[in-house]
Amino acid sequence: MREAKEKQLEYVPPPPKQKISDPEELAEYRLKKRKEYEDAIRKNRLKMVNWVKYAHWEESQQEVQRKEIKLSTKAKEKNCFFCTGARSIWERALDIDYRNIAIWLKYAEMEMRYKQINHARNIWDRAIAILPRANQLWYKYAYMEEMLTNIAGCRQIFERWMEWQPDEQAWNTYIKFELRYNEFERARMIYERFVVTHPEPKNWIRYAKFEEQNGYIKSARRIYERALEFFGEEHLNERLLLEFARFEEHQKEHERCRMIYKYALEHLPKDLCDDIFKAYTIHEKKYGDRTDIEDVITSKRKFQYEEVKF
Repeated sequence: MREAKEKQLEYVPPPPKQKISDPEELAEYRLKKRKEYEDAIRKNRLKMVNWVKYAHWEESQQEVQRKEIKLSTKAKEKNCFFCTGARSIWERALDIDYRNIAIWLKYAEMEMRYKQINHARNIWDRAIAILPRANQLWYKYAYMEEMLTNIAGCRQIFERWMEWQPDEQAWNTYIKFELRYNEFERARMIYERFVVTHPEPKNWIRYAKFEEQNGYIKSARRIYERALEFFGEEHLNERLLLEFARFEEHQKEHERCRMIYKYALEHLPKDLCDDIFKAYTIHEKKYGDRTDIEDVITSKRKFQYEEVKF
């Protein structure tokens, strides 16, 4: 036990709090801290945490502008200076790792905190030019412009983003942006481009439901029809047909609804027809007569018999 006690590390109390009373002491303190940060960076330039801490410390000292200072008289004799100020630290960090998204975000956010809007725009523009596939940069840039009520500028950013054909979430964000300002026609135009870029069934359905919710019934029906033409008989989608049938049911077009269900049963693979049969049966029990219900039950039994026989 005595040996274990001897090997224990001694408790070192924290250094006492330092009170700075005049500008000379403040300058000395800052020089000391900068030297510590510079030494840490020299030891490992690729450790981005050191750069972030350094920049945040400079910002805490209200030192945002770029400055050149010297470490000591000896350094002066060798003409050895280094740049300080939060803005300069971020720039030096980007020189080391310009693909680090977090550095770009923190740099731009600092400029926004100090209401340096043009500086922030410059940073965002550089960032999206270098990393056009980093969605977070685009989101933040567009968000900043919208907060500044620069709607035209925000729309321009979205348009630049859409040229890169980003993922579905980016398109949906653009559509929601236009809808916030009641730009339904613009939203419709974006949907048209969206379903061309990402022609999955769920996106066609979302587009059709958008038209239906805004009262454009004929347009919604046309979108469903276009989707069926796009996929053709070889690539029919069960969910797309179900949603189309439900749409017609909501419009009380029951004959159209029946035709869609029958088309689905004729063209879809047998193993994908369970939900179709279920929805078709419910529809006929609600709106069909006795003959229609019997037809559905007969068709289902015939289908099951053929499946077992096969």
